[in-house]
Amino acid sequence: MKYMFKTAIRVFVVDDHPLVQEGMRSLLGTEKGIELCGYAMTAQSCLGFFVHNSADVILMDINLPDMNGIDLCKEIKTKYPGIMVLALSTFNQGSYVTKMMENGASGYIVKNADKKELLDAIQEVSRGKTYLSFEAGQAIRRNNESVQIPVITRREKEILVLIAEGFTNPEIAHKLFVSSSTVDSHRKNLLAKLNVKNTASLVKFAMDHELI
Repeated sequence: MKYMFKTAIRVFVVDDHPLVQEGMRSLLGTEKGIELCGYAMTAQSCLGFFVHNSADVILMDINLPDMNGIDLCKEIKTKYPGIMVLALSTFNQGSYVTKMMENGASGYIVKNADKKELLDAIQEVSRGKTYLSFEAGQAIRRNNESVQIPVITRREKEILVLIAEGFTNPEIAHKLFVSSSTVDSHRKNLLAKLNVKNTASLVKFAMDHELI
C-alpha cells in the first residue's frame, strides 16, 4: 500500500555502504510522497551537500569513515535545526540510541526494519514527532534500568503530555490558560529535572519511564 503525504518528504541518505544506498533506492525511490534528494558516503560529503541544498529528513548511519554519526547529527542540528535526523544503524545498544537522541536525532531504527516501519519513522519525524523502533526502545530501557526517576508535578505532567503530542509553547499556553513564558519555564524545569538536553530526549525519557 502506498503512503499518502500532502507534499513529498525530501529524504537524504548518509551511509558508506553502497548496498544500503541501493536498498534505499529500491525501497523508497518510487514511493509516492517520498523524494530521495541525495546520498553521501561520508560526513564531509553530507555537510557539503547542505551548504547549497536542503532536505526534510536525513537517514543517518552512526558508523561513518570520517566522523561518527553522533557528532555529525549534532553538527547538522546546530547548523540546520529544521532538518530532522533519523538514525538508521546496525547498533542497537542503549548508549548509542541515547547519544543520538541527546545530540538532536528525532528517531532511531535499526537496519533490520521493514519498509512499513521505515516509512512510518520518516513520516513521524518529518512532522516533528519522535520515533523509536521497538528494539531501540528496549535498548534504552535496559540501559536506564537503574536510573532514579524524579517526581514531577501534576502541571509538569500536563505540559509533558502536550509536548509529547507535538504542541508548541504558545499552543500549550492556550490550552492550559497560562502564559507562554510559564510554559517555557516548566519546559526548562523538566529538562533540568530529568537531566536531558532537548525536547526529543525529554519525550524519549518520559516514554521510556512511563511518565506519559
